[in-house]
Amino acid sequence: MTLFGGILSIHAVTFLMFSIFSIAAVGYAFGRIEVKGIELGTAGVFIIALIYGCFLYRVLDAQLTAAGTSYTASALKIIENMGLVLFVSSVGFIAGPNFFDNLKKNFKSYVVLGLVIIVSGGLACALCIILERKLTGAADAESLSHITSMLVGILAGALTSTPAFSASKEAVGADFESIVAVGYGIAYLFGVIGVVLFVQVIPKLVHADMAAERERLVAAAQAEHKEYAGKTVDIDSFGFFPFVAAATIGIFIGSFKFGSFSLTTTGGCLLSALVFGHFRHIGPVSIMPKGGTLKVCRELGLALFLIGAGISGGANFVEHFKPIYFLYGVIMTLLPLILGYLFARFVLRLCLLNNLGSITGGMTSTPALGTLIHVAGTEDAAAAYAATYPIALISVVLVSQILIIVF
Repeated sequence: MTLFGGILSIHAVTFLMFSIFSIAAVGYAFGRIEVKGIELGTAGVFIIALIYGCFLYRVLDAQLTAAGTSYTASALKIIENMGLVLFVSSVGFIAGPNFFDNLKKNFKSYVVLGLVIIVSGGLACALCIILERKLTGAADAESLSHITSMLVGILAGALTSTPAFSASKEAVGADFESIVAVGYGIAYLFGVIGVVLFVQVIPKLVHADMAAERERLVAAAQAEHKEYAGKTVDIDSFGFFPFVAAATIGIFIGSFKFGSFSLTTTGGCLLSALVFGHFRHIGPVSIMPKGGTLKVCRELGLALFLIGAGISGGANFVEHFKPIYFLYGVIMTLLPLILGYLFARFVLRLCLLNNLGSITGGMTSTPALGTLIHVAGTEDAAAAYAATYPIALISVVLVSQILIIVF
């Protein structure tokens, strides 16, 4: 039996689903392994997906190829984007009730911190481009463009920024698109793991009292909401209606392009869910999903996103991996992390959870936010992520394009 007009067999689709669930099962078990109080958590799913991509991508590709056409990349992109929609929409709803009040109080801090993180990453990339050109002795135009494309791709991966990746591919042109993709794949691994570990290590290094930090976070983002006086009407008992409505609107908003920039599906869904979460009802009709629904969608979305991205990244990881490229990615991840944290702590004087939430937003790190919420023990950490994310989203796209123009 076949599906999609005879393109793929049910056996092929079943194999894909089996792979997804197997990766999730092994990944969650792997992520639960604790070393000195530090664990990968959901990011363990990404590691297992990456390993699967390294060794079994060809097997999956053989299953999802029909009539000489491979549908593997498209299938994985659907899984990745579905995960992003679920995760980011959940984050928007969770952050929505406190977001606008928090943003109003700390707007300058979030803008400045987002710029510090992205600009420091861009400067690190520029220095790595100069260093790589000297090490290789590149002089001709093609070699110089190759190096720039590779390093800008590494920057996008180090900051786990899909919009920067997309904009960079468009800016370098068709001849160097694949080089950008390779750089992104090489740096993405540490880009994910580095920030996930960072938000766990920092509270231990500063001996943070998480109960006290949660109180400080609540005090910093205190908001008063006018509750609807009458009886609230739910369209469905779980709140799936407002969730899918916000996601639909968000996907629509994210599809618009302004030059080479767009909010993308991620930014559009985050924005629409924030607005839904802020108002919470239209007249008597509730537009806020249940808390349990949001937690499940957030975790499921994160797992799907990591599986789709991990398998794709693993496919070319071994073939194109070079230690020096990986080192460049580590630099471009760690430098913005450290500078951003120190700036937020000693200059902006943000409380720890607002600091780390802003860092995950500035690094556009979806997996790290999931880890931070687990470490913090409160969903309120998502508000700082949501506030800093748009600044970082715009800045990293602009910085990537500037690097391509300059170099």
